[in-house]
Amino acid sequence: MERISEVEKKYVMEALDNGFETSKNSFFNTRLETEFAKRFNSRYAIGHCNGTATLHVALLACGVQPGDEVIVPALTMSSTSIPVVLCGAIPVFADSDIETFEISAESIEKCITERTKAVITVSLYGLAPDYDAILEICKKHNLYLIEDNAECFLGEYKGKLVGEFGDFSSFSFQASKHMTAGEGGMLTTNSLELADKARRLNCLGYAGVNASQGKITRNDIQDPNYSRHVSFGYNYRMSELQAACALGQLERLNELVDNRVAVAKIFDEVLLNQNLLKRQVEPDGYKNSYWSYSMVLNTENPDDDWYRFRDLFQKNGGDGYYAAWKLSYNEPAYQDILQKQEGVWQTYNAELCPNAEYLQKRMIQLKTNYWDLDEARKQAEILDKTIREFR
Repeated sequence: MERISEVEKKYVMEALDNGFETSKNSFFNTRLETEFAKRFNSRYAIGHCNGTATLHVALLACGVQPGDEVIVPALTMSSTSIPVVLCGAIPVFADSDIETFEISAESIEKCITERTKAVITVSLYGLAPDYDAILEICKKHNLYLIEDNAECFLGEYKGKLVGEFGDFSSFSFQASKHMTAGEGGMLTTNSLELADKARRLNCLGYAGVNASQGKITRNDIQDPNYSRHVSFGYNYRMSELQAACALGQLERLNELVDNRVAVAKIFDEVLLNQNLLKRQVEPDGYKNSYWSYSMVLNTENPDDDWYRFRDLFQKNGGDGYYAAWKLSYNEPAYQDILQKQEGVWQTYNAELCPNAEYLQKRMIQLKTNYWDLDEARKQAEILDKTIREFR
């Protein structure tokens, strides 16, 4: 199986053959948005240059302003909370569920204040959070829910696709994701009002764009009396080359995701009858799409053992593995800058999110993007050998 097939190459060449002529420069964007919305059971889909811009636009479209608070997971890439800071708002960090590694609904409830405007969930490593409990909290407190699904394509929660729950859902096409265009992102919503706002925010505030239209017509824009900007916005649009490649990947999405799931099942066999590694729990009714195969090293000495296990794995021929990111609030910019800002009421230390602190030091993530399953089986054998040899 190929990561990039002849389908994507064909579409990219068509985009290049169009010569980036203005009249043809939304052909693949329009097709991608239409098909993506259909695939993810959404009324609207809006392409962006990356999956961080999508979150920034979603927050602004929801009316997040300076002084507002947005609840985010502590255990995730900081690109989830950075857009909150860019809005002038304050990220409030919620703890993780110790079994699923996802944002804890109980912790979300404890983080709510009179200034809370929204909650951003992350479907971490390909698994959904507990949407029933989270939606109940958001409804009770009148909060927007924004799904960050950068790592979850075609994952499911109780019979529905991840991406069908939030006021907005954000997806990333960065190189490591289930489907890729090298970079790029997509924002989906079922709200016409939010989609109109998001489109203008991602397209310089142009008057001629809306929920379903991302391009201004030539007759409009070549009018000396035409007023282009009804609001301010960013230039976050997706390029035609990104859209062309992403369209091909979207058409192959089932096989791309199925391959990662197949890799995960190979690793599952290794974790039977051992207690050194504990995999991410997948509750009944959940379907993991396995952006990575995520485990916790069962040790009381993670500062040494995490590195010893990695070194032994690599010595045995393993590809190595991912670490969990530093918890966002432990990053220098948060410690040195954000912690000191007015209105930040959380103290960024080890007591803030104890479950996330425990998990982050012990997290081991094996990659699942092996396009040759024999290579995945080889890595599984190496993992098994490393578990048996580790002392």
